Amino acid sequence: MNTLAARRNALSSLWAFVALNIAFADILGLYTPGVIPEVIDSVIEGVTITQNMMLIAAVFIQIPVAMIVAMQFLRLRAWRTVNISAALVTAVFVVAGGSMKPHYIFFASCEIVALLSIVVLVWRAPTSEWADAESA
Repeated sequence: MNTLAARRNALSSLWAFVALNIAFADILGLYTPGVIPEVIDSVIEGVTITQNMMLIAAVFIQIPVAMIVAMQFLRLRAWRTVNISAALVTAVFVVAGGSMKPHYIFFASCEIVALLSIVVLVWRAPTSEWADAESA
C-alpha cells in the first residue's frame, strides 16, 4: 500500500468488515434458541435491556460505520489518533458487550483481528512522505 488512496481504501474496507461483523453477530444471536423470549422480556443473558442501553449500544456501533466514510475525508494528521482511538473503543465494546456463545466468539475474534490490522496499518503509515500529498 504505497499510495494514499490505497491506504484509505484498505482502512475503509477494514472498518466495513468490522461493522458488518458486529451486525451479523447480533443478527445471528437472535436465532440462538431461547433468545427471542428473552428479547420480549427485555432481559438478555441476565442483563435488563433499557432504552438508554440501546442508545449507548447504537453510539458504539456507529463508530465503525462512521469510520468507513471518515477514512475517505480524514486529514492525514488525524489518522493515527482517530483510528487508534476508534479501534480501542470498538474493541472494548466488542469484548465487554459480548457473549460466550460460539458464534459470537468467532465474530469477535474476526473483529479484533481487523481492529489490530487497522492499528498496525495506521501506525506504519509513512505520514512524513504523505505530508506533501495532503497539502497538494
